[in-house]
Amino acid sequence: MTVTRTIGYIVGSISSNSINRRLATALQRLAPEGVELVEIPIKDLPFYSPDYDGAFPQVALDYKRAIADVDGVIIVTPEYSRSIPGVLKNALDWSTRPYGQMSFSGKPTAVIGASIGGVATAAAQQHLRAILGHFNAITMGQPEGFIQVTPGLITDDGEVTDESTAAFLTAYLEAFHGLIARVQHSAELLSA
Repeated sequence: MTVTRTIGYIVGSISSNSINRRLATALQRLAPEGVELVEIPIKDLPFYSPDYDGAFPQVALDYKRAIADVDGVIIVTPEYSRSIPGVLKNALDWSTRPYGQMSFSGKPTAVIGASIGGVATAAAQQHLRAILGHFNAITMGQPEGFIQVTPGLITDDGEVTDESTAAFLTAYLEAFHGLIARVQHSAELLSA
């Protein structure tokens, strides 16, 4: 397969048995021809503090470089206490530093999340979209990805066992791929 686009994904959970990590693995398996999904890890980032602004740790530089190196980013988030997990907020804070160097500015970004609850991750995604708006990210509006995970829906190796869910996730990825293509085309027109 010739890779034409690389999409990074951030899993907003560091849990060893995260259903959102399984969802990210499913997205990798369902990626359209020519699209590669690569993880942008966040678990080793220290707690952000302005004390780091003068001397960024290498892990934070690597994280910011990983965002810059991909064509778009999918954030796969659980919902903790009706919002995003603290580890994800910490990673987002790192992406804005040093001041004026916002990694998500102009970056095509998509949001999706899985939960066992009926409303999935709706509240977390609403908060995340507000944050991304402040970052000037180009955030995909539709389709929204609220995945209610039932036992066996997504296996540990990312196989989606329900055809309608697999079809939805495939359409979600194709829509995001389309957004990335439009953003890149617009950038090419502006630079011509």
